[in-house]
Amino acid sequence: MVILLHREDLYDSQNRSGEADLIVAKHRNGPTRTITVSAQLHLARFTDMAANFPTKENFVKDN
Repeated sequence: MVILLHREDLYDSQNRSGEADLIVAKHRNGPTRTITVSAQLHLARFTDMAANFPTKENFVKDN
């Protein structure tokens, strides 16, 4: 299994502060996907987002 970590706020401090993406890039016999987590950097840990937090899958694309 290969998991990549991406923090958008590392490159643009105004964008998605306190969030990180765990990207499952390779998974033998399993799905690959991107999981958004909460970045609690003052504690050096990542946790699940709140239950009512809108994920990328829940966003509606404008046409």
